[in-house]
This record gives sequence, C-alpha cells and structure tokens, in this order.
Amino acid sequence: MKAILKFVYLTFTLLISGCSNLHITSEEAQHSAPQHAQMPLDDEIHQLLQQEMQAIQAGMMSLIPAMASGDWEKVAEIGKNIEGSYLLKQKLTKEQRHALHQSLPAGFISLDQKFHHSAGMLAHAAEMGHPDIVNFYFYKLNTACLECHTEFATDRFPNLAQKKSATHHH
Repeated sequence: MKAILKFVYLTFTLLISGCSNLHITSEEAQHSAPQHAQMPLDDEIHQLLQQEMQAIQAGMMSLIPAMASGDWEKVAEIGKNIEGSYLLKQKLTKEQRHALHQSLPAGFISLDQKFHHSAGMLAHAAEMGHPDIVNFYFYKLNTACLECHTEFATDRFPNLAQKKSATHHH
C-alpha cells in the first residue's frame, strides 16, 4: 500500500508541479493563438491569477496526505477553499472581475467553473465520509487542470501540446 501511495504521490507531484510555473507575460499573451485571450490582462489581475494557480497547487498537494490518512475534515476544508477560490473572488474589484471575464475565453471560464464545482463536490463527499467519491472528484480536479493547461497554456506546458493532437484513449 505504501508503494502505491508513493507512486500516486510522485505521479501527481510531477503532473501538478507545472501549476506554480504558470506565468504568461503580456508579450507571450500577444503572441499566443487568438482563442487563448481576447484582451491582455493588466499586471495586477495577471499577478492575482498567477497567485491563485499557486494556491490551487498548494491545495491540491495538501489533499494527497489528507486523503491518504482519511482526514475528511481537512479534505472538506481544502475542497471548500478551492471551490471558493483563494484570491480571485476575495481580491478582485467588480471592474477587475469584469475585465478578467472579458479577457478570458469562454472555454477557460467553463473549465474553471467545472473545476470549482468539482472542488465543492469533493468537499461534500468528504463531509459525508465517502472516500471513493472523494477520490473521484480528486481525479476530476486533476483532469480539469490537465485539460485547461492543454487547451490554454501550452506555451507554459509544451509537453502537453503534443498530447493535444494525439488520439484520446477511453
């Protein structure tokens, strides 16, 4: 069992480690494909978005030991924090929130909404003490990160660009 947990932890660490490196400069945003951003983000919003991604990474990483030890209270707390966002909802003004929504493609916003919904479902499953459902929503959160990075951040995650054109396995 320890070997499996180590493997899962290592695999997840490698997958999610790129999140803290999500940093698209204004110059990179201007050179990216048009569907990636409709308008460049101002520096303050960009910095908050980067901090949000780092906070999500920390939350995702802290879920692993909490889940492995059955600390459902901690899992629920982390899930609720991710669901409610760490920084963006708390720190953005109404005008910044509008500018952010105007700058981000609809596909990104849709993935983001699904991600935060899955975090809420993970929290709920943890509160109910259902490890199998918690694990399912943890998988959904990971999948959402991967989908978003593959679709919208291949400049930052070039290894995912190759996956984009590959056939899907079911």
